[in-house]
Amino acid sequence: MDPAERGIAMVFQTYALYPHMTVEENMGFSLRMNGVDKGIVHTKVVAAAKALQLEELLKRKPKELSGGQRQRVAIGRAIVRDPKVFLFDEPLSNLDAELRVDMRLQIASLHEELKNTMIYVTHDQVEAMTLADKIVVLRLGNIEQVGSPLELYNSPANEFVAGFIGSPKMNIVPATVVEVSNSALTIRTPDQQVFTIEADTTGISEGDKVNFGVRPEHLFIDKKGEHTLHFTTHAVERLGNSTYLFGQVGGYDNFKVHVGGDMDVKRGDELELNFDLNNCHLFSDGKCITNL
Repeated sequence: MDPAERGIAMVFQTYALYPHMTVEENMGFSLRMNGVDKGIVHTKVVAAAKALQLEELLKRKPKELSGGQRQRVAIGRAIVRDPKVFLFDEPLSNLDAELRVDMRLQIASLHEELKNTMIYVTHDQVEAMTLADKIVVLRLGNIEQVGSPLELYNSPANEFVAGFIGSPKMNIVPATVVEVSNSALTIRTPDQQVFTIEADTTGISEGDKVNFGVRPEHLFIDKKGEHTLHFTTHAVERLGNSTYLFGQVGGYDNFKVHVGGDMDVKRGDELELNFDLNNCHLFSDGKCITNL
């Protein structure tokens, strides 16, 4: 099948706009090359421009546009082809942080309006989580996991997915198995805390090394619980409505805690972190063994 007949439209990372053409000419270029009637081309371009808020920019050249406007033109050029499938190749990576947020909202709104299938390639897990109905996590050409954003967040298949999905990423520290039962492991963490967690115990013996994972937002310093980790605060980042603590647990650095913005914590504070074992994960040889 000829590429033009596949019903697929591509949106590139680098916009790929013709600098000597206006916005209107860029958006209608592929239709004109296929011999579509000028009136139909104009109608399709105007409709796409309206959907992307580009009506006032149709006579401008690419050099007169901002990065976000250029990317909208590139998306509009794909829309006018009325494809069955859109392919987005990291379309927002060249934009600044504020524009990326705006464009994410526009792409989500566009998908809701058009109902077309969109395949979106990104290294930004925030884009994947906010835009996708289903995420395919790839590493070195292999599929690590397929699922909805919340499935990948709550039940990662392995340590790679657990570290990739979520911002900041999941805390992972080594632990030692001290007891094995039919459906649970008792482990000892680096700060000598002992917990029993339901897990697939196949092939695991007392004394084996596993990795213990818990997300920063699942740790609390203002609640009492039977499960705790001893945390030494090394740095505090205040963002207004929330605060991130960075520190050490049992000699392992880069441990992160997400707390409320009004939490009074400073560098050097020693804290007891409380958590629910239902929000924790164990990994053996990289594979998650707590998704029962």
